[in-house]
Amino acid sequence: MWVEIKKVEGFKEAEKWKNLFEDEGVPTRILPASNEAAPRKSDTYLVLVPGDKEHIIEEVLRKL
Repeated sequence: MWVEIKKVEGFKEAEKWKNLFEDEGVPTRILPASNEAAPRKSDTYLVLVPGDKEHIIEEVLRKL
């Protein structure tokens, strides 16, 4: 199961978080927060990680 870690404005911001988490070895997904067929890059996005990796992300976020 995937869990939401961050909700951010804009696709580029979501990609930054995705890259940070994946650099720590945690698979990450980005999904638009809305259910629109064609999301815009300025929309809100959800950054998701596997539930069993959530503790790793919490540690990464503490370091920031």
